[in-house]
Amino acid sequence: MNAEEWEITADRMVRYENPASVIAEGHVILEKKEKQAVAPKDSSSKWDDLLGADSGDLDDENRAAQPVSAVTTTTSIKADWVAYDVAMGQAKIRGNVLINVKGDELAADSGSINLKNSTGSFENARIVRQELDLHLEGRTIEKTGDLTYHIEDGWVITCRLQDGQEPPWSFGAADTKITDGGYAVMKHAVFRVKGIPVFYSPYMILPAKHERQTGFLFPAWYMSDRDGFGLETPFFVNLSPTADITLYPRYFSKRGVMMGGEFRYATDESSKGMFRGHYLDDDLSDPSEEAYYRDGSFSHSNVERYWIRGKADQNFGDWITRLDIDVVSDKDYLREFNSGSTAFNANNRLYYNAFGRSFEQKLDQYRENTAKVLRSFEDGSIFQAEFMAINDVSDRVYSADEPSQFWKLPSLSYSGLRPIASSSADISWDSSYTHFWRDKGVGAQRFDLFPEISTNLPISRYLESSVHGGIRETFYTIDDGGATDWKNDDTVNRWLYRLGGEISTTLYREYGATDNHGDSLGHTIRPFVEYTYLKIPDTDILPQFDTVDEIEEANTIYYGVNNFFSLFGHDSDERDLVFFKARQGYDMRSEMSDTPLTPVELKTGFYPLTNTRLFYTAALDVYGNGTEHAIEADYRSGRGDVFGVDYRYNEKLNINSVSGSIWYLLPYDFALGYSIERAIEQKVTIEEKFHLVYQPACWSVELASDRSPGDQTIMLIFRLANIGMPFGVDVGGAGL
Repeated sequence: MNAEEWEITADRMVRYENPASVIAEGHVILEKKEKQAVAPKDSSSKWDDLLGADSGDLDDENRAAQPVSAVTTTTSIKADWVAYDVAMGQAKIRGNVLINVKGDELAADSGSINLKNSTGSFENARIVRQELDLHLEGRTIEKTGDLTYHIEDGWVITCRLQDGQEPPWSFGAADTKITDGGYAVMKHAVFRVKGIPVFYSPYMILPAKHERQTGFLFPAWYMSDRDGFGLETPFFVNLSPTADITLYPRYFSKRGVMMGGEFRYATDESSKGMFRGHYLDDDLSDPSEEAYYRDGSFSHSNVERYWIRGKADQNFGDWITRLDIDVVSDKDYLREFNSGSTAFNANNRLYYNAFGRSFEQKLDQYRENTAKVLRSFEDGSIFQAEFMAINDVSDRVYSADEPSQFWKLPSLSYSGLRPIASSSADISWDSSYTHFWRDKGVGAQRFDLFPEISTNLPISRYLESSVHGGIRETFYTIDDGGATDWKNDDTVNRWLYRLGGEISTTLYREYGATDNHGDSLGHTIRPFVEYTYLKIPDTDILPQFDTVDEIEEANTIYYGVNNFFSLFGHDSDERDLVFFKARQGYDMRSEMSDTPLTPVELKTGFYPLTNTRLFYTAALDVYGNGTEHAIEADYRSGRGDVFGVDYRYNEKLNINSVSGSIWYLLPYDFALGYSIERAIEQKVTIEEKFHLVYQPACWSVELASDRSPGDQTIMLIFRLANIGMPFGVDVGGAGL
């Protein structure tokens, strides 16, 4: 900027010389003009090329482009009456006052302003900060700097309002300061909805801008039969453009204060992490609280309650790492603390959406914690290292002969597939080393090598056929851990060989329109026959850790058919419509002669609409020794409605449960949500949730109910535009 000056225009003006001043009336406009240097476009090379001249043929003025000046208006003041003291740079203004500073607007009935330092005071004023969507009004607004203000008896809202529009919500305060960074610092703040007071705070800071800013997020209120009154007041800390922390202190009137926190970082899409933790010194976890344990069917005895979880993806060149942490204090925690930032369903969905990996099931008492490193090589081989620890919250008592859960410290594997010379055959291999560690019971170090050769057989051009065969050697060094069955064995090994093959064919036919109009139906059918022979010559007893140790002999023929139906038309893309898969085996081993048939495996899916899915899977035992069923269905409308149902039945595991959910958008900005999970056999509702949400522009309020055995929690949750939500923080309840 080279210079600046003020210009005034009006319908009528009177000028005075001593002191220099101006009194103006009628459509008065004061404008601050700034002269700025602007570099012109360099067109010399263009003209040089066009005229065929070099720089020596041009004079100095044409050879070097000279900077030019441009005058711009940076501040304008409009009013019906202005008294302007030129020497002091002070102006008194009244009547339809409107000041525009770099896009921010201040409107008032009257006021005074110092034009030299951009400060002033205004009566019955309104400020609209366009960049931040910040709307402020007050009895008196004092402009303390270029973009800073002090407000007495005013209110703040962080979304845009139309002229004359009543604010749907606001924060009123006796004293408010607006900082240049976008904070609203308020004393004796009152949160109002449609003018009705809802919440009071003696001090509040609103991070009212789109960028991530340190400050309090909006609180959530809870009322529980078991926990009493609850209040969660999140506080966000912006550490850097790539990292932040959110604190979740939560007060329970019957339990105490639960401390919670979250740390997030993201350097790029493939390198990011999110870790959360909550801790509570629980006043209810006391043997004297008999009703608490009885009504909730709780069995824990610990007072210190916590849940620490997190996931991270980090790439180091060609090395890919994955970290998963899931540590809980007791088996009751996850079903007991199931609202707000501690809600299992909301946390599980949040991490799955961010990392593509979820946690163990809510009621799982053995929770895996893993660190993995993966490297893929140009020849197609893969190396992987894994460390795994188990968070065991079961009530089991372990001993040498009743072993605890094993840990992997570590597990290393190397696998690959390569063609054999110029033939059609391939050789593949799986090799691994795993150290299985147990606190109580048998541990071992296991070495496993499994090479296999496979090739296609050219039986017929109408048949797809392949055969494979390999040997497997597995060696163990035993740490008996005091177990009586292994005291005399330091090592054990097993070798086996496996042969197999498959024959299949693929048939396709198209039905329907053939004149390029209407829809057509395509049907693909693939019948197949598979054979597996697996022999273990030496059947020594092995330590049992995972599926590698549980391999059994086999001599089985599997047969089945896969069906796929697709729908496509002249003006539409092809889409899946139905699939159906069926598979069963016949076991030819002599010991299976009385029951040679394996369970019938069924799997089908139906997509009647592009946003509707129905799945059914089953394992039907033909001898009545256990049946499994599972049904999943969901529908998502174009406007955002969601319906879902999930049914599980497993006769052997005694599982018979159903869960369902609905999210339906109602008229007038309302939405209704409901979900239920029920154990049918026990006639027990595991969890039932209800949500009623009102969500007009720039804010929402949610009333939620969460009912589980022994407790019902009512939650009131506000979400406000540009407060909390830009950080990706869902302060609300458990979700559906």
